[in-house]
Amino acid sequence: MNHPVTGPARFRALIRGRVQMVGFRAFAEMRAHTWGVTGYVRNLATGEVEVVAEGDEELLKSFLAELRRGPRGASVTDVLVSWEQPRGEFDEFSVRY
Repeated sequence: MNHPVTGPARFRALIRGRVQMVGFRAFAEMRAHTWGVTGYVRNLATGEVEVVAEGDEELLKSFLAELRRGPRGASVTDVLVSWEQPRGEFDEFSVRY
């Protein structure tokens, strides 16, 4: 796949709705590998899912668009996104427990 390169970026997203017990973490991990971004996904005690991701800004935007849809069975009602300075701290994308 040819993707435009725009430079490194990072976001933290809180995903709300029916997003736990529906395969959201596995979905996020699979999609992150597809887009070549690093970071992690984890469930929060609040019922939200947190995703922190780094990579090329355009690829992150595509990844974020998929997170807004979620896997079959999920119902995403809101996504709160904050863009941050990339830190280069991740070697891969993983599920945190």
